[in-house]
Amino acid sequence: MAQNVKQLKQNELLFKEGDTSESMFIVKKGKLSVFKVKGSAEVELAEVGAGAMIGEMAFFDRKPRSASVKARLDSEIIELPFKALQAQYDTYPDWLKAIVKTINEHLRDANKRIKNLEQAEPAGKGKTNNISPYQANKLCSIIMFVANKWGAPGPEGIDIRPSQLRKFTIQIFQEPTNKMQTLMAILSSLGIMKQEDLGEGRQKITLIQPEVLEGYVEWANEYLFTEESKKITVTRDELKTLRALVHFAKKLAPDDKGQTKINLNDLQNESMKELGYLVGPNDSNGLIEKKIVSDKISEKGATLIKVDAKSIEKVYPFWQIFYAIEG
Repeated sequence: MAQNVKQLKQNELLFKEGDTSESMFIVKKGKLSVFKVKGSAEVELAEVGAGAMIGEMAFFDRKPRSASVKARLDSEIIELPFKALQAQYDTYPDWLKAIVKTINEHLRDANKRIKNLEQAEPAGKGKTNNISPYQANKLCSIIMFVANKWGAPGPEGIDIRPSQLRKFTIQIFQEPTNKMQTLMAILSSLGIMKQEDLGEGRQKITLIQPEVLEGYVEWANEYLFTEESKKITVTRDELKTLRALVHFAKKLAPDDKGQTKINLNDLQNESMKELGYLVGPNDSNGLIEKKIVSDKISEKGATLIKVDAKSIEKVYPFWQIFYAIEG
């Protein structure tokens, strides 16, 4: 059967959600991330390593890809085209075909049910997460307080005792635990926290990026209590552009003033390949108007903007958290 070995660089897309399905893949080396884009955020669904299979469910129905996949590390994968697999599958006994196809259909149905449950909104509420920005910031502050006061350093971050977090959430700050669980699920989807079920009702909670969460609490407190007329708000659409600017600024050297020039034409040409969505030359106009990036400048026939890479890299995750909480 025909095989094609592919090399993927870190963060390089293998395929994106909605692409046609023509092959399945086996991870030979490295790690891949399976994710969906929710608003401007990437929500990781799974991480797969050597020996794992990707995209196999589409073999039976040829449906478009249901999620995106990219390399978490430099990786090597083996591509198995469906056309070659079909020729081999046709040689199987009918009873074996029926078993394999039935298992695949059951998995598809289970995934649909899970997706419907995840997307269901609370009755009568307009927001999926049903947490106000003010309440979310209070809950984030509780997490930071407990982590700083009683957290223990671990291999992945700060380990937080669930009983201590529950005590401060309910008894001291009188906040509902279901809201705290919702918030922690959001932060976990962004890679800021990690929750593990240890069985027998036990749970391990790790704060992986305390500096990001602490920065968000301070930033959100200032933003939420600023007069509306003085607020500088990055919209959801602008957040996708901001993410692209952060991504490409990391590849370029800043000048002696800390400013990085980004070619908007290069941004358009490379964004789909590297990020899975298109960023056009005019998509930065809103950020320009808000003075988050510089005005457009012409240089040697190219259109560029200047960005303070450190500044936008710092504020990007705050807006990412803000909109992930909003739902």
